[in-house]
Amino acid sequence: MSFQVALQVYSVREDAEKDLEGTLRKIKEMGYDGVEFAGLYGYSYEQVRDLAEKIGLVPISAHIPLNEMLEDPEGVLKGYAQIGCKYAAVPYLPEELRPGTDNFEKTLQDIAMLGKVAAENGMVMLYHNHDFEFKKIGEEYGLDYMYRVIPADLLQTEIDTCWVNVAGEDPSAYVRKYAGRAPVVHLKDFYLKNREEKGDAPFYELIGNDQKAGGEDVFEFRPVGYGMQDFPAILNASEDAGADWVVVEQDRPSMGKTPMECAQMSREYLKKLGV
Repeated sequence: MSFQVALQVYSVREDAEKDLEGTLRKIKEMGYDGVEFAGLYGYSYEQVRDLAEKIGLVPISAHIPLNEMLEDPEGVLKGYAQIGCKYAAVPYLPEELRPGTDNFEKTLQDIAMLGKVAAENGMVMLYHNHDFEFKKIGEEYGLDYMYRVIPADLLQTEIDTCWVNVAGEDPSAYVRKYAGRAPVVHLKDFYLKNREEKGDAPFYELIGNDQKAGGEDVFEFRPVGYGMQDFPAILNASEDAGADWVVVEQDRPSMGKTPMECAQMSREYLKKLGV
């Protein structure tokens, strides 16, 4: 397959907080081609750029909280462009900005504006979904409404295949739905004991949010290939959609493994699939 594999550093965030350089070196040794950042752990843009270059990892993208970008669009996006990030992603929306709220239309305008600033700095803006975007606005999901309202030249997709599945849709079909607009696809596995038991409980953590994961008896994140996802189908769909990168993400470790062990398990599984 033609795409490269990155790790979302959020997956090993505690290790990165203690020793970013050492963690990046281990990620490289596992066989990852690049990384997607979610914070810089006290390092400057220049320092992170130099670390990635020295270690030989492509700093392909970054998850940047929406409020952080809106506070200084030019400064923040120029900084991540300086690292070498080709993509900048809106990682989540706080509850008051989500589909179905009075603020959603303004949020879309803000994201479109950021897409323009990103383009001016040689970057592409992405949106990374969870399951809450699968709330209907009229006859379509909020996620589809977003991609219809914001032009493709200002916003591309970063389909998180876990949350598409949790929302009750087919991840492969959803990646293919945005063929030509899906340069980066998130590979995330999970175990869901009973979809009906999921309810509205906050069983996942969000970057920059105090919402904590819970309900481990119902839901848990898994290393790629160790849960309920059909990754051969997802990878084929990603290739068909024209993805350049797939990004492994595991919000919390499981199966009695450390975050780094989970990242290693994910990479080894993908190697077995020829990725």
